[in-house]
Amino acid sequence: MQASNTPIWTPSAGRVAGSHLTAFARLAETACNQSLPDYRSLWQASVDDPGRFWSLVWDYCGVIGDKGAVALENGDDMLAARFFPEARLNYAENLLRRDDDTLAVVFRGEDKIEQKLSWRELNQLVSRLQQAMRASGVAAGDRVAGFMPNMPATLAAMLAAASLGAVWTSGSPDFGTDGALDRFGQTEPKLLFCPDGYWYNGKAVDIRAKMAHLAENLPSVARIVVVPYLSNDAADFAAAVPRAQSLDHFLAGFDAQPLEFVRLPFNHPLYILYSSGTTGKPKCIVHGAGGTLLQHLKEHQLHADVHQGDHLFYFTTCGWMMWNWLVSGLASGAALMLYDGSPFADDGRVLWDYAAEHGFTHFGTSAKYIDSLRKTEIVPARDWQLSRLRSLFSTGSPLVAESYDWVYDNIKSDLNLASISGGTDIVSCFALGASTLPVYRGELQCRGLGMAVDIYDEQGRAVVQEKGELVCVKPFPSMPIGFWNDKNGEKYRQAYFGRFSNIWCHGDYAELTAHDGVIIYGRSDAVLNPGGVRIGTAEIYRQVEVFPEILESLAVGQTWQDDERVVLFVKLRDGVQLDEELAGKIKAQIKSGASPRHVPARIVAVADIPKTVSGKIVELAVKNVIHGRPVNNVSALANPEALKLFENLSELGE
Repeated sequence: MQASNTPIWTPSAGRVAGSHLTAFARLAETACNQSLPDYRSLWQASVDDPGRFWSLVWDYCGVIGDKGAVALENGDDMLAARFFPEARLNYAENLLRRDDDTLAVVFRGEDKIEQKLSWRELNQLVSRLQQAMRASGVAAGDRVAGFMPNMPATLAAMLAAASLGAVWTSGSPDFGTDGALDRFGQTEPKLLFCPDGYWYNGKAVDIRAKMAHLAENLPSVARIVVVPYLSNDAADFAAAVPRAQSLDHFLAGFDAQPLEFVRLPFNHPLYILYSSGTTGKPKCIVHGAGGTLLQHLKEHQLHADVHQGDHLFYFTTCGWMMWNWLVSGLASGAALMLYDGSPFADDGRVLWDYAAEHGFTHFGTSAKYIDSLRKTEIVPARDWQLSRLRSLFSTGSPLVAESYDWVYDNIKSDLNLASISGGTDIVSCFALGASTLPVYRGELQCRGLGMAVDIYDEQGRAVVQEKGELVCVKPFPSMPIGFWNDKNGEKYRQAYFGRFSNIWCHGDYAELTAHDGVIIYGRSDAVLNPGGVRIGTAEIYRQVEVFPEILESLAVGQTWQDDERVVLFVKLRDGVQLDEELAGKIKAQIKSGASPRHVPARIVAVADIPKTVSGKIVELAVKNVIHGRPVNNVSALANPEALKLFENLSELGE
């Protein structure tokens, strides 16, 4: 992917001067006793002395807790490194630092019913939940699960659990029953929150039978708390589910009291997140309270420039790590803008109506959503007033260069478009944006502060302006504590440190650019290898996505005649046929825009593309199907039936 040498956006002098990043750089200059004139020098200082850097982040962001005298021990050994080993803090205490009548949370669902909570009201709800959880026997280390929409009750339940030192784990109620059991069955929650149903694409979805099945197969769950969403009364739903009671019943008798926060060690477990699980049961990734908090504060304030009173939105379900990232915005004083349902409700207007009415300052979404918008008639800049919007985040897959053009032409010309990349593994980002840096088409603006990211070639040598493996060569606070039930840590070590000794290998195929930005070409395990040439799938998708006839695409390598050939699957717009003319145009575009090596040997039209519940296409699952190999965990998919479309295709036998 060739990026332009001319920025597509440059921040104004006023924006730079008023940013958190500029203020932090002045603090760092004093601490380092050196001049830090630009982002690159600040980044270098942050990775040269990680302990000093993260201690400065703690101070600048005003972390509530006892820091202790030691910032980092065993810093030369990534597996043995420990940040702030003497610290004591509580994640929820840091998020609930305000208790007044200003706005803390807005929720809007597809049903257009809106709910608002002030900071005081949020504190009061968390207090009642805290007392009810404690009365139910929830204590530090216990797991509390949410099988919930992205709504205020979910946020409050997480905060109540965290206030007690319990471990929060969540999924989206659109997960299949097997997918939920594969996750919660491993982590054995004591308490489970669920809705009485949810809305999606204009339909109310009843999950009564699903919840009854989960109750029967999750013996660890002592109580299921049913939150009303489809109706105002969850009692009937609760009566149909074993060990269930309505939220009102659960909270009965508990009036709001001053909150109590259990301060625990820096690495005390906060979250259990799950890998996508498309090659087996999901990995249960345990994240610590201190590392999650400190990393999110850094990303929100120093990179996203979130200030008190900002309105922070990310389109996400509770089964994606971006929910965990979003809710930490409270610690920076932002009001959270929550949404649940289809992003294309109301003919695609729903999110932009919401953004305009509530003055979003930060709008987060997926690259796939932006690409889908490009193929509609929606022009946010024309149809909505977005005067407060300063930043747009994109993640989930690489954002192609043409989407950068579309955003600036059709959403807002003065906007920090921040493509960000990291993952569930680190509950944060390796590469992301910075409001003080220019934006170049097709590039993530920078490596994250405190993240010693390099690109390694096959021999483990650091390279610039060459494609290779994205690695991190020094410890960082949001490294997982480990995997749940991985007694000796072997699965954890193998997952990230199996390729390079004492080096985190993330599994992304990427490039460090001349601007010190990053280009992500896709997952390393999905890299194509025709004729021994490594090709990132994103390089092909970038070319294909220029065609309005094509809604989605997926590329895999097929073993063929002692080599590998590229096969491209396309989902076409209604009424479009994959004829020789269209296939010829696709191949010509890929050849001219990428290279002859990128041109697929076969292009096949399919009715649907399989995706995970968080919207990521699953190249490896499709590759297994076309080679006649089993897919071990289809319950991780939002549309598992789509895999059948790839079985025994005659086009692949030629």
